[in-house]
Amino acid sequence: MSGFLIGALLVALLAITLVVWPFLRRPASADFSRLQLNTAIYRDQFTELERDRNEGSLSLADYEQARAELQRRMLEDTAGESTAAKKGEQTAPPPASRVLPIVLGAFLLIGGALGYMALGNPMAINPPVRDGHNFGDAEIERMVADMAAKLEKEPENYSGWAMLARSYKVMNRYPDAVRAYARTGPMLDTSAELLVDYADAQAAVDNGFSKKVLALIDKALKLDPTNLQGLWLRGTAAFEVKQYDKAITDWNVLLKGLPPESEEARVIQANIAEARDLQGKAGKTGKVGADKTASTTPATAQVTITGRVEVAGNLAGKVPAGATLMVIARPADGSRMPVGVFIAKGGLPADFTLDDSLAMSPDNLLSKHKELLVEARLSQSGQAMPQAGDLFSPAQTVKLGANNVRLKIDQVR
Repeated sequence: MSGFLIGALLVALLAITLVVWPFLRRPASADFSRLQLNTAIYRDQFTELERDRNEGSLSLADYEQARAELQRRMLEDTAGESTAAKKGEQTAPPPASRVLPIVLGAFLLIGGALGYMALGNPMAINPPVRDGHNFGDAEIERMVADMAAKLEKEPENYSGWAMLARSYKVMNRYPDAVRAYARTGPMLDTSAELLVDYADAQAAVDNGFSKKVLALIDKALKLDPTNLQGLWLRGTAAFEVKQYDKAITDWNVLLKGLPPESEEARVIQANIAEARDLQGKAGKTGKVGADKTASTTPATAQVTITGRVEVAGNLAGKVPAGATLMVIARPADGSRMPVGVFIAKGGLPADFTLDDSLAMSPDNLLSKHKELLVEARLSQSGQAMPQAGDLFSPAQTVKLGANNVRLKIDQVR
C-alpha cells in the first residue's frame, strides 16, 4: 500500500508542477523588455525637444533646462530596471497573481483523490486475505455450477462440456465428469487426449479397468499411438491382469516419449523391470533373476529396507480410492536417479519392502549403498508422471537393512 501511495503522490506533484509553474514563473526577459520600452519613450521626448528648439518655439535656456530635467528622470526610472535586467533578477508577482496557481494545485490534488475514491477501487490496494483452501473451493464450486447451468442451455457447446468435464475431474467429482465427457459429442471421435481423460474418470467410477474403460483407451491409441497417458493406462491394465508382455510393450513405447533423465522415465523403467521379473524372464535379464533369488536368502537379508507408509490426518480425506503408492529410494549423495521403486495399490497405511529385486538397474543395486534417501508418493490420478495434486512425504535418510521405517505423507504437490 505504501508503495502505491508514494507513487501516486509523486505523479500528483508532477502534474501540479507542470500546471502551476507557468503561473509562478516570470519570463527572464520581462524587466529587459520594460527597459527597452522606457528608453524608446525617452528617446522620442528628446527628439521632440530638438524639433522645438530648431523651429524656434523653445529658447536655448528653456531647451537646456528641459533636456537636463528629462535626463534626470530617465536615469532615475531606468537605473533600477537596468541593474535587474543585467543580473537576471525577477520581481515577485503581485499577491493577487498567486491565488490562481494555489487554487489549481489544490483542485488537482483533492480532485484526483476524490475521483479515485469514486471511480477506482481503493480496496484493491490491500486485497482481503482469503481463507485459503476453503474460500477457494467455494468460489470454484460456484463457478463450475454456473458453467454447468449455462451449458444445460447450450447442449451443442461441446468444447464447453469438455472444459466442464475436466473441471469435475480436477475436483474429484468423477461421476459428474463422466456424464460431462459423454456430452462432448463429435469431439470424442477426433481427440485422443479427451478420450484418455474420459477413460481415466470412468476408471475411477468403475474402480478399475472395465470393458468401457479399455474401449475408450484403445480408441484413443488408435487416434494417437504415442499418447503417453493412454500408453500408461493400457500398460497398467495389462499388468493388473498379468499380461506382462503387453504391459512391457506399451511402457517401452511410453518410455521413448519421456526425457531419459526424468523421474517419470525412471518410474517407467522400474515398472518394466518389475513386469519382466514377474513374467519370469530371468534368463533374458540375467542378474535380475539372480538378485531376486538372492534377496530371499538369509545371507542377504540385511540388504532390505522395510517400513510403513501412513497419511497425515488432515489429508486422509483427500486420498482417492485406487491411488498408486510409490516408495522411491535414491542415493544419499543427492542424485535424482532412483535406485529402486516399490509400487502398490490399496489403502493406507501400507507396508513396503525395498530390496535388490526392485533395483532400477542390475549395475546399481540397493545393496551397493550404505544409506539411501527414501520417500513416498501417492499418485492421485494413478499415473507414473508426478502431477499437481499428488501427495508425498519428506525424504528420510535410511541405512541399508533398516526396519520399521515410518514415512508420513503430509504434503501436496
